[in-house]
Amino acid sequence: MYSAIVFLPLVGFLTAGLFGRWIGVRGSQLVTSGLLVASAALSVAAFVNVALGGVTEHVQILTWIDSGSFETDWRLRIDTLTSVMLVVVTSVSALVHIYSIGYMSHDPQQPRFFAYLSLFTFAMLALVTADNFVQLFFGWEGVGLASYLLIGFWYQKPSANAAAIKAFVVNRVGDFGLILGIATIFLMVGSVEFDTVFKAIPGLANKSFLFLGHEVPVVTTICLLLFMGAMGKSAQFMLHTWLPDAMEGPTPVSALIHAATMVTAGVFLVARCSPIFEYSETALTVVTFIGATTAFFAATIGLVQNDIKRVIAYSTCSQLGYMFAALGVGAYEVAMFHLFTHAFFKALLFLGSGSVIHAMDGEQDMRKMGGLYKLVPATYAMMLIGTLALTGFPLTAGYFSKDAIIEATFAGHNPVHMYAFGMTVFAAFLTSFYSWRLVFMTFHGTSRADHHTLEHAHESPLVMLVPLIVLAIGALGAGIVFKHYFIGEGHEAFWLEAIYRGTSNHIMHAMHEVPEWAANLPTVMMALGFGLSWYFYIARPDLPVELARTQAPLYKFLLNKWYFDELYDWILVKPAFWIGRTFWKFGDGRIIDGIGPDGVAARVIDVTRGVVRLQTGYVYHYAFAMLLGVAALATYFMLGGVH
Repeated sequence: MYSAIVFLPLVGFLTAGLFGRWIGVRGSQLVTSGLLVASAALSVAAFVNVALGGVTEHVQILTWIDSGSFETDWRLRIDTLTSVMLVVVTSVSALVHIYSIGYMSHDPQQPRFFAYLSLFTFAMLALVTADNFVQLFFGWEGVGLASYLLIGFWYQKPSANAAAIKAFVVNRVGDFGLILGIATIFLMVGSVEFDTVFKAIPGLANKSFLFLGHEVPVVTTICLLLFMGAMGKSAQFMLHTWLPDAMEGPTPVSALIHAATMVTAGVFLVARCSPIFEYSETALTVVTFIGATTAFFAATIGLVQNDIKRVIAYSTCSQLGYMFAALGVGAYEVAMFHLFTHAFFKALLFLGSGSVIHAMDGEQDMRKMGGLYKLVPATYAMMLIGTLALTGFPLTAGYFSKDAIIEATFAGHNPVHMYAFGMTVFAAFLTSFYSWRLVFMTFHGTSRADHHTLEHAHESPLVMLVPLIVLAIGALGAGIVFKHYFIGEGHEAFWLEAIYRGTSNHIMHAMHEVPEWAANLPTVMMALGFGLSWYFYIARPDLPVELARTQAPLYKFLLNKWYFDELYDWILVKPAFWIGRTFWKFGDGRIIDGIGPDGVAARVIDVTRGVVRLQTGYVYHYAFAMLLGVAALATYFMLGGVH
């Protein structure tokens, strides 16, 4: 069963990718979607058996690498953490496959698209079922490759190609840290198997090694390097710039990347490595700080974005920051709970936005929408549910998980836990504001769309609406149904040994004893954000324009995403181009070519060409040259050449 969960999507990828032209569009859709549905059903069975049944499974696939002292197998590790990820990945991916049948119906390259979707899913499943760091890295790079293919799927668009390259390159920065982290683990432990490494970490807790003349702590170094990889994959502060540009891919791709697969890999990595991170307070403090900063930073940018998909993309970035803030204070279970619930309502919002774009004939600018709730009522209802869950409306999925993160940061003990509490609370206010701004600008008020677009606006077909309904059920009920298992009284029996907490880590108990005002503050922020958004975009729709005019520097700062792209262009891209041009024009052109092909070689050719001209092939020319030689010799002898 477990092998089938992982490899059925691979079969779908190979079938659609290699035989798509023979089985056709419909065949590719049915094969890939059917295999993903089967994988999702088996994942639910695995969840019941492993997480709810309290067992851990190890499934040997093959001996993978055996080189000297380095040995590693391909083995599936199926514990509670894995089973949660299996349900999230396969269920959302299956729904995205089905949704894509309608959304991509007019695209001529559907077999290739469905093949890429299945490849993406297989790579993520390989990642979350890994039993060692090398196997994890295989899946890690696999999702990077698949994201490149999917973001740049419409390769005829230069912007899509640029976005795909950007995602690939930025992730390589984080992956460099991950590679160094794995190498350090092997250097210090002599193994990359999870169980072996985790057992060895307590013995390394107080050890250090020499690096560039400095003594550095082993465990902290390993944690920070692993977290560097997580920062890149999960688009955390400073390595976030690829995520918004990933919107250039088809909308189902955005839902798959942002809800269930690629961006959650970093959260999963830190949770999987909790037995390592628990031995480094410094690393956990860094994780908390970066996560809280990302939650606030991304939320501020979401306030002013006008592309409907970019607003939701920055929301994803912010919510991932929440998860890392929880991981940093040691509340690994809470972070995974939010990952689980977030997958439902974020996939719902992305696919709902795709339904809007589908109705508006490809239009994504919210300034050209408005008043759509009458034209697409089902999509409007689904977007409302997703927005309620995202903003933390009472009893929705987001209410239980996001509020639990804020409570955990308040109860934390690392040096920046109150900074994280403040940032996440304020981010909750910003999240509510920009989420309802999206709803009001898209569905309410006077329509700003052109007459032709409005005439053809229509509700999405059933094949697109059914996945939205399923996700809406999860967005409403996943929190209340699974809270007991993830973070409630039954969480210890649920997680077993999948997540490790040190003897001094009592966060799961302390978070339930925070003051009432701290527990209720996120709900207050949610209500304030809704009220302010309603006032700006329903009661006084002229106010946002006036505020943008009077506060132009701040508005441009947020609209241009804190100028990170421009800053990186100035610090990294332009110097790289200057170095490249210098080596090209001066080093290669003037020195290498100047001395070589354009220097010595060119002079040899010139001399040779001159000598060749003397070889005319006419006898009288050679006779004349001989006579000149004889005359020269005679003159030499006559003028005293011989004594």
